[in-house]
Amino acid sequence: MNPIESVVTQIQGLSSSATDVSVLNTYLKQAEESLYTESTRLLPFLDHLDPSIHSLGYLYILDACTSGPISKEQAKTLVLIFARFITSCVADQIRLASDKFISVCKRFKDQVMLLEAPMQGVAPMLSAVRKLQSSSAHLTALHPDFLQLCLLSKCYRTGFSVLEEDIFEVDQPRDLFLYCYYGGMVCIGQKRFQKALELLHNVVTAPMSSINAIAVEAYKKYILVSLIHRGQFSANLPKYASSAAQRNLRNFCQPYIELVNSYTTGKIAELETYVQTNREMFGSDNNLGLVKQVVSSMYKRNIQILTQTYLTLSLQDIANTVQLNSSKEAEMHVLQMIQDGEIYATINQRDGMVRFLEDTEQYKTCEMIENIDSSIQRIMELSKKLTTIDEQMSCDPLYLAKAGRERQRFDFDDFDTAPQKFNI
Repeated sequence: MNPIESVVTQIQGLSSSATDVSVLNTYLKQAEESLYTESTRLLPFLDHLDPSIHSLGYLYILDACTSGPISKEQAKTLVLIFARFITSCVADQIRLASDKFISVCKRFKDQVMLLEAPMQGVAPMLSAVRKLQSSSAHLTALHPDFLQLCLLSKCYRTGFSVLEEDIFEVDQPRDLFLYCYYGGMVCIGQKRFQKALELLHNVVTAPMSSINAIAVEAYKKYILVSLIHRGQFSANLPKYASSAAQRNLRNFCQPYIELVNSYTTGKIAELETYVQTNREMFGSDNNLGLVKQVVSSMYKRNIQILTQTYLTLSLQDIANTVQLNSSKEAEMHVLQMIQDGEIYATINQRDGMVRFLEDTEQYKTCEMIENIDSSIQRIMELSKKLTTIDEQMSCDPLYLAKAGRERQRFDFDDFDTAPQKFNI
């Protein structure tokens, strides 16, 4: 019996119970070098294993046999093997070798991108994320890859399904940056601009010792989405943003800051001229589509300003004031804004007059009460979670030592009172 056949036999015999799988894991670690040595001969041996039973052994062999360069022709076969394994493997087994599982899944993503078939990878990668997660609050190294595939295949709804979960556990900072950046783009694809702003804001304000490319690209999109959704943008970052971000982000995004300045004038012709002048630059950043939405949003912003001044106004006057081509175009904008809940108004078709109204929501319907109650419950859960994290940090020796060393650099009032049982 050759060494590879011996490994396969051990895998088949030690995959029935948790104890056996633990022994198998130790054995496979010792046999890992020989597996890589025989990597070009391993693929046929996978036929002797069932990924739903022999998940750990299957993972070790699949990792070894795909460790070298893979051609496009080979990828067509391997993608199916990857997908079958990821979909049917047992979570408890693959978590014993989570680094290998992550590596295999990333190779799978690379192969579907090589084949220009990102949609083929969406469902298996979602399954991989769920199997690798210790809880729904855990951000894995596969979250960004899954969201990237969703973006490339325009499966925004599937991508959004993981963005609805609150994240409290992060393995690597880079994963958080990419998760929030790709997540923001998924939300933009779904026109969920408020959620997109939240995610992009997380990238921009996350701790960083120096500026990274992800933060710069996120800041550009954050500026554009702020203008689209809010009609305004403030360049002042919150105090909890890193000093590197506060000092340098604007310098890397100066054309976008100038776009904000042009937008705030309220002059559509001036904004269009600026966009046309910098069209190539916005295109090279892959932000031209968002910039065009910024231009369209200026019409909405100017109409919203009119609601603060007038009670009634003709469609023709609206068209003239916000620089639309006709009263019909003004009517379409007003109707869309009413439908989206951005303004409250009625249109008299007979005389072409628009009457602006106050918010009709009385905040006493059953649906509204349920929404408020749901928000309160979520905030209470979040508060409990933050209290737990705070208590854990208060007992962390590394944190206490660092706080003790740095306390003398600050005023006493800069710190909350420390728990009495600790002597900092």
